[in-house]
Amino acid sequence: MADKKRRWGFALLTPEQRKEIARKGGRAAQKRGHAHRFGSEDAREAGKKGGAKVSQDRAHMARIGAKGGRVRPSDRRTPRDEEEE
Repeated sequence: MADKKRRWGFALLTPEQRKEIARKGGRAAQKRGHAHRFGSEDAREAGKKGGAKVSQDRAHMARIGAKGGRVRPSDRRTPRDEEEE
């Protein structure tokens, strides 16, 4: 037992139990007016900010531009792969 980690707190809960607790917390936050609804306009604005920040790093942009359309073999999918799923 000394070499095994003990689980306690949320680690003891099943994923379904953790999901239910999170769901209850979200509902409570919405009732109290503390929850934020992330809409498409918010997402658009965040994307613009992130893109502007990333594009300032010229070395990074050069690296990803040099990769071009290359794909790793593990990322390639054939029509047969999709049929098996």
